[in-house]
Formats: sequence, C-alpha cells, structure tokens
Amino acid sequence: MYIEQGYKGFSEGWRYVVGLLIIFFGWQILGGIPLVAALLLKSDSMNLPSDYGAMANILGLNLFFLLVLLTFVAAMGSLWVVVRFLHKQSFTSFTTSRKKVDWKRILFAFGLWGIVSSVMVVLDIYLSPENYVFNFEPMPFFVLFVISIIFVPIQTSFEEYFTRGYLMQGIGIGSKTRWLPFVISSSLFGLLHIFNPEVEKLGYGILVFYIGTGFFLGILTLMDEGLELPLGFHAANNLFTALLVTADWTAFHTNSIYKDVSDPVLGWDVLVPVFVFYPILILIFSKKYGWKNWKERLFGKVLTKEEFVALTDGDSDLA
Repeated sequence: MYIEQGYKGFSEGWRYVVGLLIIFFGWQILGGIPLVAALLLKSDSMNLPSDYGAMANILGLNLFFLLVLLTFVAAMGSLWVVVRFLHKQSFTSFTTSRKKVDWKRILFAFGLWGIVSSVMVVLDIYLSPENYVFNFEPMPFFVLFVISIIFVPIQTSFEEYFTRGYLMQGIGIGSKTRWLPFVISSSLFGLLHIFNPEVEKLGYGILVFYIGTGFFLGILTLMDEGLELPLGFHAANNLFTALLVTADWTAFHTNSIYKDVSDPVLGWDVLVPVFVFYPILILIFSKKYGWKNWKERLFGKVLTKEEFVALTDGDSDLA
C-alpha cells in the first residue's frame, strides 16, 4: 500500500498544491542562483548562454556539472521541508510501505543495473571504437568521481521522490485510483527531460526512452510497494553514465573516461532498453521479491483514509 502511505501525514489537496509551489521555487529559483552567479562572474556578457555546451566551456566541466547538480540539492531540500513540515509525514513512509527502508533492495537494483549498463557501454566501445576517444585525465576524473558519488544520488533521488513519491501519493489519494498516478507520474517523468539537449539533437523520438523508463520505474514502485528499487536503478544509471562516457550533445558534460564523438542518430539503442532490458529486469525483480496481484497493484483502487486507518490499526505519523 505505497500510495496509501500518504495518509500517514496530512493529505489534504491544498497541501499538495502549496507543496508543488515550494518545491518548484526551491528547484528552479533557489537552486539556479549558484549557476547563474558563476556564469555572470565568468562571462564577458550579461547575455548568458542557454546551451549546455557553451555553459560548460565558460565554467569548466567539473564546476558546471557540480552547479547543475546543486539545483537538485536545493530541490531535494525543498521537498524534504514540504514532506516533513507541510504534510508532517516521515520520510520512511514517504519512501516505502515497509517499516523501514530496505537498503538491500536499493543496493541490489544499483548493482544489477550498474553492471548491465557498464557492460553495454564497454560492448559498444568495443564494437564501434571509431565512435569514441579515450578521454581519461587522472585529476579531473578524480574530482568528477567525488562530485558524482556525493551529488548524483541526490539528483536521481529527487526525481524519484518527486515523480514516483510526491505525485504518485498525491494523485493517488486524490483520485482513489492507482492507474491515474501511474500514468501521469510516468509520463511526466519523461516529459521533464524534454528540454535536455538530447531531444534537440535527436528529436522527440528520444522521449520513447524517457517515458518508457518512467513507466518501468512506475511498475517497480507499485509492484514492490516502495521506491527502493527505482532509487537504486536511477542512481546507477546516472552515476555510471557520468563516469564512463560523455558527449557534446548530452545533458551530462563531464570529464568521463570516454567521449562519444559520433554523429548522434536515433536508432535501436533507444528501443532496446525499453523493450528488451526493462522487461527482463521486471521479470528478475518479480521472481526475487515474489510479486503477485499485478492487476490490483497497478490498476486497483486506493483505499480511503478510514479504510487504511482501520486496516493499519491507527498506525500514523500523526498519532
């Protein structure tokens, strides 16, 4: 009953509206101040560039990467304030329906996808060496490694807590359905990437990957009744991407080990994860954690607060 965990705090609709405003203010306004300030200090003009590559050239790759990730630190802080003080809900019940966060689940998903995604990158480099150049420089990479280990999990955690946490619980409680928050949060997760430079370079077809990933992570959340698996998967995906390979046309401009110098084309590599790897991962997770009642968990009704309180014998963060 992950969606119903929202009942463990104050769950009136107006609180979610105010919460969204606070989160977006922290994310888009407060979080962007360090980046804008740094660009103003480093730039010769008041006309700041909107292109990721131009900003990275002005600031340097590691500083730019750090400042982009700091926007998510502000976002995560704003979300934490909203959950703890506006909704008065514990972060445990915001994370999972279990009595405590299952770190073994997080680490399993992290390790599994970390291995798979790394093998995919290494295999592509082996099969198409002309598309890559060795980009490794010890000191810049070490700085990147430290930044990534600390801040990338915050960035990915915010995206999970916001879309499959805050929106999933809020929309689910409001609509008393599971399919509506599942569809909306998954679609919105993909659409939040619409301003990424990859979309401009490859076209809107790349959104198949982003939205498909959103639905995949939504399935993990609802079937496993918590965010542990999505948190681990998403952290591994972005962390290993940042460290292993970069390109001038991607959102992550980093001092990674390799640089992709190929002319990007929208091809099979967008569809394979969504239609091959994700179903295999769902099968692995379902077997490992004994998922059942698929129809009910993905498309069933959300309990009312009275039904939830009666079922949980009054267990609430507000008790």
